[in-house]
Order: sequence, then structure tokens, then C-alpha cells
Amino acid sequence: MPEPSPTEHPRALGAVRLSTLTGVTTSPDRQRADIRLRAEQMGFTLIAEATDLGVSARQKSPFERPSLSSWLQRPDEYDAIVWSHVDRAARSVAHMAELIEWGRQHATTLVFGMSEERQPLVVTPQADGDAIRRCMNLAYAAEQEAHALSTRLTSAHRALRAMGRYGGGLVPFGYRKAPHPSGIGWCLAPDPQTVPVVRAIVDDVHSGLSLVAIAHKLETAGVLVPRDRHAQLQGRPTGGRRHGRDFERFRWTAGSLCKILRTPALMGHRVHKRETVRDIEGAPVLIGAPLLTEEEFQALQDVLDTRSNGTHPKRRETSLLIGIAHCAGCGGRMYFATRKAYSYGDYVCRAAARGATCPSLAAMRADWLDEYTVGRYREAFAVDGEVTREQLLRDGVRVTVAKGRSGGGPEPVGSRS
Repeated sequence: MPEPSPTEHPRALGAVRLSTLTGVTTSPDRQRADIRLRAEQMGFTLIAEATDLGVSARQKSPFERPSLSSWLQRPDEYDAIVWSHVDRAARSVAHMAELIEWGRQHATTLVFGMSEERQPLVVTPQADGDAIRRCMNLAYAAEQEAHALSTRLTSAHRALRAMGRYGGGLVPFGYRKAPHPSGIGWCLAPDPQTVPVVRAIVDDVHSGLSLVAIAHKLETAGVLVPRDRHAQLQGRPTGGRRHGRDFERFRWTAGSLCKILRTPALMGHRVHKRETVRDIEGAPVLIGAPLLTEEEFQALQDVLDTRSNGTHPKRRETSLLIGIAHCAGCGGRMYFATRKAYSYGDYVCRAAARGATCPSLAAMRADWLDEYTVGRYREAFAVDGEVTREQLLRDGVRVTVAKGRSGGGPEPVGSRS
């Protein structure tokens, strides 16, 4: 790292972290004020800020936090990192040891504000054992505090479940938070905006509409998924980050629909780990007015069970053309789908399951496409005997299936090796 000239102040990165962000919290601003004070005391120039809001230090190390981790990969851009307190940097002895070792390797000073003291705790790359030992003791205290808090919260939530009170978290679709009738705490009440949506979904299932088709219908209508509706009710922006991608709003899928339709919360039950919470007499603990009666809920489960327990054709552990057959409409992979009461299945485009829209969904009977591909492969590579998926992948075979006319057959298929 280049040394700053005598006239330059060492460059410092401010690091702000908060586990839970609400619309009224002032903690980030208080942290920034304390970071500025500590930087001035040390004679540092703040050049940037790493901000991780809604990130738990107990669950994620400094090297796993979205903003800070990107800065830790560029240590030549600053000479020190300043936190308002030790627990904003780490709540784990292991994480703190990892951070101190990183500072030693990259010649970076770590500065932690101390609310109870005028001077910050400073760990330089050449820090002696006393500074490191003090830092580790504070990290240990923060770790024990986090563990105790987690234990208290678990006990509190267990008590709330037993009393039928809402203890926080994602509100089941079709409900919204409301004051508990006792005047203490919260419960759940039917959400006037989404109750009709739940009823419409149930009606569509009974009419024979597939979950994929229902998801597409909800997307077209602009209905928010449960996670986005929950954010909207809390006054937060919709969307977020998933699988390394940022979304303005999340999309409906057959999987998200299945979670809604399978949960006993539709009957107003308190649910923990997908199961109904029951009182000492075995009766369900109610947390809100039911959206479906027990009879309606059971009828819905029977329909879903019938769909999932149909007659499935016997197939390979991994279908021959997975990773090889692609949809011409969107370029995505095609997957094997069973046909109830038939001895064969199809390769189909699964864009909807990925939360995407395909302009021209392709599908083809699996045994036809397998036979066609194997025949073309044998011609191109002059091979005999069994052809495996591993061979096709190894030789770079790709089959593109376009949406064709009714009746199937190999005509719509194009192939290149």
C-alpha cells in the first residue's frame, strides 16, 4: 500500500451496520456522527461509507455483508476502517479474529468507538497483545449478549404462539397486522385487499386451472406476492435481492402459490414450522379470523393431493436431455414433465417457474425428442450403442425446440452439435 505523504491525512472508510431497519430509527445517523467524531480524533479523512442496513452481525461476518465485503476486497483504497462500536463490526469472537487478521495482512487500522470512553479502541497492524485482547473480550461480550437476546426472543415467540398473538415476521397472505382484542400486542385480521385474491385463487384451483397458469394470471393483473405486500403494508419498498439479482418486485411462481394454499394459516391457525400450533387440550391456537373453513381447506388439500398423486411414467433418474434441450422462445432450459395416466412425459419450457415470461413456450413429447437427438448424434459422431447424457454434454450437443403445430413430431426441432 502506498504511504500517504506527510501533508495528507490517512484515508478512512466509515462502516455503518444495523440489524433491523425501521422507518423511525435514528441509529444509522447516530453511528455516522460517532464515526465522524472518531475520525477527527484520529486525524483521518473519511472518503466513503460502507452501509449495511438490515444485516445481522450474528449471522453474517464482515466478509459476508453486501456493502462492507466489497470494500474489504479493495484495501488499497483506504488506510483505516472506523465503526461506532465493536458490536457494529462483529458479534462473534471468530469473526473479530478474522477481521483483525485481515487488518494485519493488509496494513489497515481498525478503529472502534467506545460510547463509555472518550477515546476509541484502535487496533493497528502492529497492535500489541493488550489491544487485541481487549478487542476480543468486547467481541465475546457482544456474542454472549446476542445469544441471550436470541434465547429471550425464542421464549417470547413461543409464549406469543401459545396466546395467539402475532410476534412479527412475514404476515400470511390474506392477512394484515391488527391490535389484539385484549388491548395488548397484535393479532392478524383479514386484509380487505388480498382476501378476494385468495378466494379467486382457490376458485381457480377447483376449476382445474394449473398453478403455473394461476401465477401467470396474477402477474398479468399486477397482484403483489406475499413478500412485496408485506413490505407495502410496512411502508417499505417492494422487491429486493435474490440469487444475486435485484428485483423491483418479485414474481409469482407455482411454488409461491403452493406455500399459500398449503398453510393452515388460511383457517386462522397460528403456524410454526408449517404446522398448526395447538394448546394444551390439542385445539388449534387461532391468531386471526379464518379465510377458509376447515371443510373448505380440506377440500382444497384434496384437490392439490389428487394433482400431485397422479400416475407418473417411469423415467430416468436424470432425463436424457436436461441441460441439452433449450426453448427457442426464451433460450432457457427445458425440463421433463410427467403426464398423468400416460406412460410418457414431455420436455417443456419452465420460464414461469423461474419467474420469467417466454414469448413462445415450447414443449415436445420426451421419447420423440430423445429418439431424434440420439439419431442425429450417432450420425454426426459415427457412434453405436447406448448414448448417455454425459456423452451429449461432453460433446457440446444442444437441441433447440421451437413452438410447433399441434400434433408434435420431430418437425419443429432443430439441432446443432
